[in-house]
Amino acid sequence: MPLYMDIHKGVEGLTPEAVAEAHQKDLEVQGEFGVKFLKYWFNEEDGTVICLSKAPSKEAADAVHRKGHGLVADEIIEVKEGH
Repeated sequence: MPLYMDIHKGVEGLTPEAVAEAHQKDLEVQGEFGVKFLKYWFNEEDGTVICLSKAPSKEAADAVHRKGHGLVADEIIEVKEGH
């Protein structure tokens, strides 16, 4: 299954707790879309959040965010793992 990085930019009021809560909501609904969110990173200062997932498509990864918490990504990029 492909890997995707999705990038959320300029999320207002971003805190570690808010990111963890949104991630938990993704985990709760991801199975409905055949997606597995693996990891996330964030920059509290500029409101950037980056999520890594395995998903059947970009649309499936986006659907998890839409249903989970409504904070959709600004960009979703298919990536391949390197060494």
